[in-house]
Amino acid sequence: MLVVSEEVRTAVAERRPVVALESTIIAHGLPRPRNLQVAEELEAVVRDEGAVPATIAVLDGVPRVGLTKDQLQRVANDEDIRKLGHRDLPLAVATAASGATTVSATALLAARAGVRVFATGGLGGVHRQWTQSQDESADLGLLARTRIAVVCAGVKSILDVGATLERLETLGVAVAGYGTDRFPGFYLADSGHPVDWTLRTPGEVAEVIRAQDALGGPDSALVVANPVPRAAQLDPALHARVLAEALAACEERGITGQAITPFLLGELVRRTGGASLEANLAAVRGNVRLAGRVAAAWAAR
Repeated sequence: MLVVSEEVRTAVAERRPVVALESTIIAHGLPRPRNLQVAEELEAVVRDEGAVPATIAVLDGVPRVGLTKDQLQRVANDEDIRKLGHRDLPLAVATAASGATTVSATALLAARAGVRVFATGGLGGVHRQWTQSQDESADLGLLARTRIAVVCAGVKSILDVGATLERLETLGVAVAGYGTDRFPGFYLADSGHPVDWTLRTPGEVAEVIRAQDALGGPDSALVVANPVPRAAQLDPALHARVLAEALAACEERGITGQAITPFLLGELVRRTGGASLEANLAAVRGNVRLAGRVAAAWAAR
């Protein structure tokens, strides 16, 4: 059921560097036609680092690791394409549906294809008001049982970052800051929370990946938290003000549960004049570039 492009399949077989890329940012995260431009840019960044890009999606019920140019255009332009987490994959396959993959679905399919490094923007996590909603991203549980290195900019600052870090610890998912002892907050270089481990070079990250494989144990992920450059982050004071106002609006309007996150994200884009989106893209570009370097270092084993 899993179709791996010839380029990706050959690279994996020859132990050359490959970087998995999610497709949700293409289908649902950016306006057209910028989404396709960004998708092509991110694949080019991977190639610039000497690695093979493996953008992942499900098309007509077929999970695909590595897309052609036409398939990438379809993901970017099809208004009916769904958003698929890993729990949705059997349903999409059985019904011949098409969908863009989230972090959890991308990580699962990448690992099944033998791809060891995955770049994304930010992870999902524990949502605010968890004690009432019990709302937690499926990303966390999937990463607890999937052997893959995920280069990300932490988790979105609209989530409960502290609770997310606690949950990752409970699940046994290794977390390290890249060049920092602070956990990034996606739009922000520093979420306000520390990390216990700091890795400073792609080679060090690759050594951790090798150590995971050598030690065995549970097939859990390595989260490499790479902060957005401070010059490109969302202004922290603006972020704090807009987030506080958006949270107050949630309270006033009775917005609860799963509706909170999309509302807060929309408010951040609207109230910052698109600055949050630009910080998002800066984070993604940095993560993809770092992932390419990590994949190259790991392949040089």
